[in-house]
Amino acid sequence: MQPAEAAIEHGSRTTAVAADRHVTAVSDAGLPRTAVVGVLGGGQLGRMMALAAANMGVAVKFLDPQEDAPAAVAADQTVGHFRDAAAISGFATGCDVLTVEIEHIDADAMEAAGKASGVDVEPTPFTLRTIQDKFLQKQHFEAAGVPVAPYAEVADEASLQAAAASFGFPLMLKSKRLAYDGRGNFVVRTLDDLASGVAALGGFSHGLYAEQWAPFVKELAVMVVRSRDGTVKSYPVVETIHKDNICHVTEAPAGVPAALQAKATAVAEKAVACLNGAGIFGVEMFLLPDGSLLLNEVAPRPHNSGHYTMDGCVTSQFENHLRAVLGWPLGDTSLNCGSSLMLNMLGEADDGEGVRIAHDLMAKAYKTPGASVHWYDKAGMRKGRKIGHINIVAGSREEGRQKLAVLDPAAADSLRRSDEAARRAGVLTAAAGSSSGGSGSGAKVGIIMGSDSDLPTMKAAEDVLREFGVPCELSIVSAHRTPERMMDYARSAHKRGLQVIIAGAGGAAHLPGMVAAMTPLPVIGVPVKPAGAYLDGMDALLSIVQMPKGVPVATVAIGNAANAGLLAVRILAGTDAALLQQMLAYQDGMREMVLGKAAKVEAERGGAIQL
Repeated sequence: MQPAEAAIEHGSRTTAVAADRHVTAVSDAGLPRTAVVGVLGGGQLGRMMALAAANMGVAVKFLDPQEDAPAAVAADQTVGHFRDAAAISGFATGCDVLTVEIEHIDADAMEAAGKASGVDVEPTPFTLRTIQDKFLQKQHFEAAGVPVAPYAEVADEASLQAAAASFGFPLMLKSKRLAYDGRGNFVVRTLDDLASGVAALGGFSHGLYAEQWAPFVKELAVMVVRSRDGTVKSYPVVETIHKDNICHVTEAPAGVPAALQAKATAVAEKAVACLNGAGIFGVEMFLLPDGSLLLNEVAPRPHNSGHYTMDGCVTSQFENHLRAVLGWPLGDTSLNCGSSLMLNMLGEADDGEGVRIAHDLMAKAYKTPGASVHWYDKAGMRKGRKIGHINIVAGSREEGRQKLAVLDPAAADSLRRSDEAARRAGVLTAAAGSSSGGSGSGAKVGIIMGSDSDLPTMKAAEDVLREFGVPCELSIVSAHRTPERMMDYARSAHKRGLQVIIAGAGGAAHLPGMVAAMTPLPVIGVPVKPAGAYLDGMDALLSIVQMPKGVPVATVAIGNAANAGLLAVRILAGTDAALLQQMLAYQDGMREMVLGKAAKVEAERGGAIQL
């Protein structure tokens, strides 16, 4: 047993942890690895947190009322309710930091237990209280300048009628507390629905508020992680699709332009900035037809919209939550693939029939390359219950959606329909959202060059790719003048969804080779004849083809960027049947063009040659 686990009283625990710090410390200011993380709640989020902690060598224990809760598979469980003050007080005694996997805990009891035992509470009780009351949450974010939909408290019939007159229909009627996964929400479509909504939510005494309907075209979400020292990192912006008010599908990166992704990240980070404490935060928002964003709500814990990070990102949301509350350096939040999707597994029926349907879906997933099943192992099966999820990793958005369609055609179609709605609204261009990649632009091919003087040559590659309908991006990346930018571009290219890089260079021609040394992607070099050069591009050609063993760079003739574009298309066509057919048609066209020219020449000189 580790020293931090062996101590019973918190005072002796503190001594033990301090004694171990010089041996098991992983950061200057954070807790040592022997510290025990106490978590209120032991459901599926706790289970996935416990599994991440086990890989990290971190001891975690949970307080949950259900015996043998899902988290117990990889952590010690104390049976007790996370809203029971006495249970929380006793549980805190054996911990070095307290956190949550569900926000509907007794925040006052958690604060009191922390003060009595000296245990840190992350995120803070203030944050938990603010998030628990959704009306208070709206007030808090509005005061901080975070965009939210108009809302109003409805304490009686008069205030309800006033809200309806102000907001119109439809409007959302919501419970202030204990509302999640569609519970505590009621869509009021007509004046006659008001009384039904109040009754369904438990009456005015239950604590209600109304919110103006947000006519969104997409729902977006961002996971934001903040460490004890205030360091903040954001995960990619994802799109979420809901089914029966429960998150059904997520897609990362969201199929929206880069500018909108940046705006969504800024809104998410602004929302988290006005909350206190360390941990992971799930920030949900609405994208409106005019391109503006409204915050929906924030979860101060791991979240459904971040499950894709378990397979699609360098560091999962669960590991980063633990790193944050322990005060350790935060992990890399970037994608490790071109596209990552999550399909939530909900009980489709009760008992045995629901089990059979779930296992039919899992059987499809196990046959699908890039799909990973995460089973929650909950006791019993009932319709609508979260029982697991399936993550899909792919090189491109199209590939990811094709894999999703094998598992759930309706889920894949929901993403397509969402794109169509956004296009009709004008917030999504025809090219955006339909192509691969994590770059926001959906580019499959990156075209880079050392100077804008190379652009007249390199534009031919862009023209070829456009002709074949292959999304590409074009930028200036100098190996000599901006080496840091070159390194960042090369190392992140595959994470952003690029599949091929075309690098043009003249003179010393270091760009293609240096990029090839730092990316796993195929690199095609284009020797460019610099203006005023004496060697006519031969120095560039020879430099590109003289790469050492282990760092391959393809090349084309001097100045022939069009061939580089065609070679990139052929590389992509190896895994894209539609693109392969386009290339075959292109070759047929070239053949017919040559035969036509031959026939013309032969006719002018006395007749056709029989071959």
